[in-house]
Amino acid sequence: MAKEFVHRQLLDGVRELIVSGAFEFGSKVPEAMLCERFGVSRTPLREVLKVLAAEGHVDLLPNRGAQIKAASASEVRGLFDVTGALESLAGEQCCARASPEQVALIESLHERMLREWKRRDLPAYYASNRGIHEAIVAATGNPVLQELYAQVNSRIRRVRFASPMTEDIWNRAVAEHEGMLNAIQRRDGVALANILKTHLLHKAEAILSNLTDKEEARPTRRVSSKSTTQTPMSVANGTPQADRKSAS
Repeated sequence: MAKEFVHRQLLDGVRELIVSGAFEFGSKVPEAMLCERFGVSRTPLREVLKVLAAEGHVDLLPNRGAQIKAASASEVRGLFDVTGALESLAGEQCCARASPEQVALIESLHERMLREWKRRDLPAYYASNRGIHEAIVAATGNPVLQELYAQVNSRIRRVRFASPMTEDIWNRAVAEHEGMLNAIQRRDGVALANILKTHLLHKAEAILSNLTDKEEARPTRRVSSKSTTQTPMSVANGTPQADRKSAS
């Protein structure tokens, strides 16, 4: 039992670091740092990395540890397509099944989120925002939906940090949340389902736009007519030009 508890604690801890954007996409998993942070050896950490690879958070490298899985445009589209379908169903079932206490919880989380938005406390805002979406799913009373949503949502959280939160995006998101709360209070499942789909579509568009910008900004390697293995040189000083990593 103690071993299982340690495994679960380690798994949850490492997963949270990844999905909260602590590491850049494509970067090597810092095994030594994680072992020191969680007070474990490399053996249990590598068992956890196998689970995280199965969940889609890391890629295992033969004899070289693991790296944070990069977010591709096709993966982002797929994640948001699936999440949109799950949240749309959740919206309908929440309005039909939520208890008065569950509605009150969503109202409370919404008010807290508004306070955090007004003082521009982005980390706290993200936490309350996430709490609202999870409370809507919980209010469905549908355990299968809850399990599937938890699996996909952890990967959505990871790619969320691939897009900056501009003022326009933030203000629009808050307005959409106002519409969500209004639909819940009116028990209008169709309206809530449509708002949730639109809300996720806007999130996906912002992330995909940012990923495209990063791809276009990434420097390309020149290929020499004499050799395909030459290192590209800086025009300014003739020194090797390092590849830039995308920020998560």
